[in-house]
Amino acid sequence: MIHGRHCCGKGRNARGIITARHRGGGHKRLYRKIDFQRNQKDISGRIITIEYDPNRNAYICLIHYGDGEKRYILHPRGAIIGDTIVSGTKVPISMENALPLL
Repeated sequence: MIHGRHCCGKGRNARGIITARHRGGGHKRLYRKIDFQRNQKDISGRIITIEYDPNRNAYICLIHYGDGEKRYILHPRGAIIGDTIVSGTKVPISMENALPLL
């Protein structure tokens, strides 16, 4: 039977005991999936929260779209809670909106 391997690392040996000095500890970090594609076309969304993401050392925004879906995006500089963002071909050019390259 095959099991998923618990990748702990951080100076531990095969039994899970810390063998290297000054290793281990730290706060548990939860992974947040970021929507880099922004493929919700012509659906406006509102910024609900701005959070710090410890996995990528950056701020991220939780977006609540009009169809009820929630996604994380990287925080655009100057965006505040309550701003509206849209991605598509015929959206106005602003810092929060996403337009295609072609």
